[in-house]
Amino acid sequence: MRDQVVATTRGLFSHGPQPLANTLDYRGDPGLCGPDSISWEVIGDVAAFVGGIRALLIQAAHPEVVAGVEDHSRYRSDPLGRLTRTSFYVTETTYGAMPEVEQAVDLVRRAHRPVEGTSERGRAYTADTPEYAAWVHNALTDSFLAAFQAYGPRRLSTEEADRFVVEQTRIGALLDADPMPTTAAELAEWIAEHPALAPTEGQANAIEFLTDPPLSLPVKIGYRALLSAAVETVPERIRSIIGVEANGAPIGRRAVPALRWALGSSPSWHVSLIRTGAPVPPGVFRQPIDLGDHG
Repeated sequence: MRDQVVATTRGLFSHGPQPLANTLDYRGDPGLCGPDSISWEVIGDVAAFVGGIRALLIQAAHPEVVAGVEDHSRYRSDPLGRLTRTSFYVTETTYGAMPEVEQAVDLVRRAHRPVEGTSERGRAYTADTPEYAAWVHNALTDSFLAAFQAYGPRRLSTEEADRFVVEQTRIGALLDADPMPTTAAELAEWIAEHPALAPTEGQANAIEFLTDPPLSLPVKIGYRALLSAAVETVPERIRSIIGVEANGAPIGRRAVPALRWALGSSPSWHVSLIRTGAPVPPGVFRQPIDLGDHG
């Protein structure tokens, strides 16, 4: 059963370039965060799957950001490709050596250059506008943190949560995101009370897709459990704007430990610990990693 879950999960993220393919060529390079960071632990846990879904729901609440997705993204025709590309960016910037971080940021910058237009409420947008980049980045940071605090194997202290937020600002700065709150409490308030949020038709389309994506039935069952867990952590005001309701069902809370049992922690975290020469904690990783000629 574990092997089947591993194979299915890997298949979802196999529709594009794979992150950290050559990371062991950069021995000793800690990248932006490093092995002592909170980021490696938070994003290395399976609760990050819930955080990723939550981030997409929250990002859709901003009319200009969702207009960019609706007008320029191929998420309907190539949903797994978009999933793989997003995962590639998060993984490379969090765990990669600096050349890998720079490569990931360059790919995003090039993809963003043609993304411009006018939203449904008549406001011009470009993907590289600092405030829109901040909404995307901050929604990711807040969502990974909220998911870990709700469903992770332990709860971070206030100091650890603030450290995570600060570590993630290093990534947001590479795409000129501004503003970026530097404490967990400030970030959560900035997200929940953001004045630019409003319902739009494009948002409704995105939410409809996110709540019923074109996945095979077995995968969709698991996805809906994680979606339920994600919705539970979305601020009430944003749930109202995007038109989703928390159902209070325990299935999401049960799904995350089951997924953790099957997958263990991220192999990207594992191989990055090896790259930096940091100790590998026992019992945390289940999936084998390919060390190639570096083994």
